[in-house]
Amino acid sequence: MSRYLGKLFVYVATIMVFSFGVSVYSASAGPSAVKKWQTKIVRLIAKKQVYPRSAMRRELEGRARVRIQIDRTGAIISHKVIKPTGKAVFDREIPRLLARINPLPAPPASMSDSQLSFILPLAWVIR
Repeated sequence: MSRYLGKLFVYVATIMVFSFGVSVYSASAGPSAVKKWQTKIVRLIAKKQVYPRSAMRRELEGRARVRIQIDRTGAIISHKVIKPTGKAVFDREIPRLLARINPLPAPPASMSDSQLSFILPLAWVIR
């Protein structure tokens, strides 16, 4: 298994593609505040995401998309896997990861309520 650790890289989308309703951010929620908030989320996920050992042994990879609804404090109030990885080991890991990252950093105060729902891309990739 140590030979796999050398080439293991848990890939977290560094360019977060959040879908906040119709637009990524409103005029009142400036792009820099939203971008800083998204960067905090990326860092948190990178820190908390784990590669399941059984997937590592079998050299499995997977990508998923999860719709997340948060409140003003950043607490995840609901989630729905909109595109599963297709691999049970990763699909079981999604709610565990969400529990580890909950709560997310609080969103900028200037963001509208409709912007508190977004799509989070997740990936487990060996390189």
